[in-house]
Amino acid sequence: MARITPFIPEETRRLSGQATVPAVEFRNVTKRFALGSRPEEALTALDGVNLVIQRGEFVCVLGPSGHGKSTMLNLLAGFIKPSEGEVLHAGRPVTGPGPERGVVFQRDTLFLWKRVSDNITFGLRARGVPRRERDAIAAHYLKLIELERFAQAWPRQLSGGMRRRVAIAAVFANRPDVLLMDEPFTGLDYVRRERLYRVLENLWREVGSTVFFITHDVDEALTLADRIVIVVRGKVVHETSVPFPRPRSPELIAGPDAVGYRLELLHQLGQAFTETAEPGPPAV
Repeated sequence: MARITPFIPEETRRLSGQATVPAVEFRNVTKRFALGSRPEEALTALDGVNLVIQRGEFVCVLGPSGHGKSTMLNLLAGFIKPSEGEVLHAGRPVTGPGPERGVVFQRDTLFLWKRVSDNITFGLRARGVPRRERDAIAAHYLKLIELERFAQAWPRQLSGGMRRRVAIAAVFANRPDVLLMDEPFTGLDYVRRERLYRVLENLWREVGSTVFFITHDVDEALTLADRIVIVVRGKVVHETSVPFPRPRSPELIAGPDAVGYRLELLHQLGQAFTETAEPGPPAV
């Protein structure tokens, strides 16, 4: 099967044909959530965030739980709107959800009443893709995730790791320009996570999507990312590129070449958390 072109609306495609237009931009984005009737009771989840992500880049957003990472993803997905600033996809403001921005949540969102192959092609069917093409795409992705035998299985017949593979394939099958992943491997054992890393990388290489991946696991970020962005208490406090060749083995991530990067990330996390600590609840 030929390389699959990410789904981008035609109007956006014309704009994003310019090499200088990033895939994603956060421009001085602040997001507040009301906790009561008075403005001073509002919780600031994001505070003046600026971030640029280039097309095809795999960015991991790393930080403690409850410090604004998921808020960034929800803004980029179009589920919520910023209080101040702008979130842009391919140079255009994000005003709501769209098929060009696919989301993989912490828990898989498979339709329990649909077979595996139908889950993978659900988005394609909604967009009016012909049945023969849908079937070919489903077969292709089932092969990539090594679940060809389970095309007609029900989700309840799959293990947790298998369900995650199907959920990721279902999003990639819709050819998103930007893939948003909110700690999708939480709760899985080490072996399943390592296998899913390879599946995710293979799908990412083929489709060419830009990936915005949330994690609080330093080793996971080092394994997957082109660039790691650290978010603490609603602020971007550190960014670093990861130079290691792919695929990155567990031996490489545990070895001496990665030690310096791991220590720097842990230092930045700890230092930023201490320096920005303030009374009251953390960001969401």
